[in-house]
Amino acid sequence: MPDPLALDLTALLDAFRTGKVSPADYVKEVLDAAERMQPSVNAFALIDRDGALAAAKASARRWRAGKPSGPLDGVPFTVKDNMLWAGHPTRRGSHTTTDAHETENAPSVDRLIESGAIPWAKTTLPEFGWKGLGDSPLYGFARNPWDTRMTTGGSSAGAAGAAALGLGPLHLGTDGAGSIRIPASFCGVFGIKPSFGRVPASPPSPFGIVSHVGPIARTVSDAAIMLGIIAAPDARDMTALVTPPQDYFAGLELGVKGLKIAWSPRLGYVGNVDPEVAELTAKAARVFEDLGATVEEADPGWSDPIDILETLWFTGAWLVLRGVPEARWGEIDPGFVAAGEQGRTIVGADFVAAANARGALYAAMEAFHARYDLLLTPTIATTAIEAGHDAPPDGRFGRNWLGWTPFSYHFNLTLQPAASVPCGFTSAGLPVGLQIVGPMMRDGLVLRAARAFEKAHPWPTIVGPQVRH
Repeated sequence: MPDPLALDLTALLDAFRTGKVSPADYVKEVLDAAERMQPSVNAFALIDRDGALAAAKASARRWRAGKPSGPLDGVPFTVKDNMLWAGHPTRRGSHTTTDAHETENAPSVDRLIESGAIPWAKTTLPEFGWKGLGDSPLYGFARNPWDTRMTTGGSSAGAAGAAALGLGPLHLGTDGAGSIRIPASFCGVFGIKPSFGRVPASPPSPFGIVSHVGPIARTVSDAAIMLGIIAAPDARDMTALVTPPQDYFAGLELGVKGLKIAWSPRLGYVGNVDPEVAELTAKAARVFEDLGATVEEADPGWSDPIDILETLWFTGAWLVLRGVPEARWGEIDPGFVAAGEQGRTIVGADFVAAANARGALYAAMEAFHARYDLLLTPTIATTAIEAGHDAPPDGRFGRNWLGWTPFSYHFNLTLQPAASVPCGFTSAGLPVGLQIVGPMMRDGLVLRAARAFEKAHPWPTIVGPQVRH
């Protein structure tokens, strides 16, 4: 029997079904490994050992009786600490929040629990999830399992770190400007930002107009199964789609033969990409030709929408900041305070103008996808940077995180699905991600392409201290 922590979700469920692995033993092993690794990687805001073990023991009894409670009975999952988990606090990485216990779950947490899955930890994030890094005043630095001097990226920081370490197969993340894809790229795991509204969210994020909920996992198939569970309608989210999700797992093996795919190494305007990132992602794009797709270099044809993103993002920051007594602003990440102060100056008409400007971007991408089934880009312009820095110290990407994330935030503005797949390692041993972008509501196509790449070029994973190829 392989190391249980090395099993993907399908193999794990089969092991539960056949009795080769007990949910009680598996969850205990995950918890033990997480507690050993936490001092090194700081992936967890809290770990509910007692609750998870009790739930896992109950699951083991059901499996022995041949009566699992749902399709994921006994499978552990983590919850990002900006999402509600009843009976636990939601601190959002901030000293200014309280440790009051929530009385309800976020919709995706409810859907997973209803499927039999077991929440066991909350994962760390930057304060209020505001930036693409992994540090917060409350939790300190989340560190990259491939090199603990480096950041995990963010804002789904601890979720990606936990996934990279094989600490359970399923991790909930959120993505408002790249916050699933950035840490997935930095940590060498798979993450997908689904189509906007595909996964309900409640309560609304302060960045809700661009924020998505989605899976982070070691494998595409694990994420596909998870997405099929959490992408169910929920009346608490007025923007959520009311159509039932498809079975994303069912079409994973269809491949990419016959698809027409665009490869855009710089989106037409990105000025700086690390040479090794550029080389590895270009090589990855060519793999799709070997898999039977037609790949052409092409750009979407629009200029950098950073002004639109900043207007929406900074306004969301001000929404949060104004809810904190000004006397306590000194306890908050200074970068977040600066973003909020900038948002304070944005008038309502400018906010509406920025929100409406997304329409032209959406239309341009719809026209682009009439010619190309998928778009490929680098996920991030660099690999993981050193923890404690907002940008590489040499200044080549400017001084904040938006300078090195020029490929991610556009597709929050256009609402469409986008994923990051690991596509190689630099000479320094750091992961690089390839971004796969699909038309609105074609989440299954993005997953299918990601799975085709994964089969052709499987990526190494970490289990404990071991790297498995």
